[in-house]
Amino acid sequence: MYLKLFVFMTLACISLVSQSEELKPEYFSLRPEVEKAYGYIHAVKIGNDVKISGAVSMNDDGSPTAVGDIEQQMINVYADLQKVLEHYELGFSNVIVENVFTTDMAAFLEVSGDYRNKIYKGEFPTGSWLEVKGLALPEFMIEIELEAYSPH
Repeated sequence: MYLKLFVFMTLACISLVSQSEELKPEYFSLRPEVEKAYGYIHAVKIGNDVKISGAVSMNDDGSPTAVGDIEQQMINVYADLQKVLEHYELGFSNVIVENVFTTDMAAFLEVSGDYRNKIYKGEFPTGSWLEVKGLALPEFMIEIELEAYSPH
């Protein structure tokens, strides 16, 4: 009986150790110096879940790009999000939540439909779209955060 209990406890411990190793966070920085300056990390994968911080239209030094052009800002944001997804060997088909924050919802709705239909070829993700008074810098008109499911 003690041998069975010992074997059971040993297997349980091995299982817990392997699960904890699986759930070790895997962090990814798209722009490490900018992220450090603002105090965030662009993405983290824990198990099968990938959380991606809100992306805005910026260059590698953190300066806003496409100022005043919400369509180009949206395209730039999705391009950055794609880079993060690709780091984890994922695509937009793996996205399960998309939250959009914009300073001009009417303008976003005008430009987003066709573009989003191109990147989300299957089902659209769940999510929320919110019009906000402002984002991190006044030049930013749109910010999008994602959650994705990783099968590997």
